[in-house]
Amino acid sequence: MIDINLFTCSQIDVSGSRKAVVIHVPYRLRKAFRKVHVKLVRELEKKFSGKDVILIATRRILRPPKKGSAVQRPRSRTLTAVHEAMLEDIVLPAEIVGKRTRYRIDGSKIMKVFLDPKERNNTEYKLETFSAVYRKLAGKDVVFEFPVTEA
Repeated sequence: MIDINLFTCSQIDVSGSRKAVVIHVPYRLRKAFRKVHVKLVRELEKKFSGKDVILIATRRILRPPKKGSAVQRPRSRTLTAVHEAMLEDIVLPAEIVGKRTRYRIDGSKIMKVFLDPKERNNTEYKLETFSAVYRKLAGKDVVFEFPVTEA
């Protein structure tokens, strides 16, 4: 096992009695955590007795530079890039294969995220948890689905 350093943990209500534990890990250790992600999540879910566990790398959002500033902000520190990376962290070990943004008549937006069907067995029961965690962290409504394949 690796040396584990955690930044913070928080608990999020998903629906009714379901809860999720969100664990923020240092950004520099994200690659090490990805290698042991499946085993670590399985063990932590046993320990937290029925709560869904999600590991997310801690990232920083910088404000846009001022008008006359010569300093450029890195792309990885923009709000959009951080939210995209957060979305990928949440759905791990599954991969995102497609995204659609649906604009409703009242002006609200819902993002549909399509996940890789290969990981359907591991992630199907967590789809509601994924959307609740992303809504809490990023403030955006998102629906997770698996693409329908026509035979």
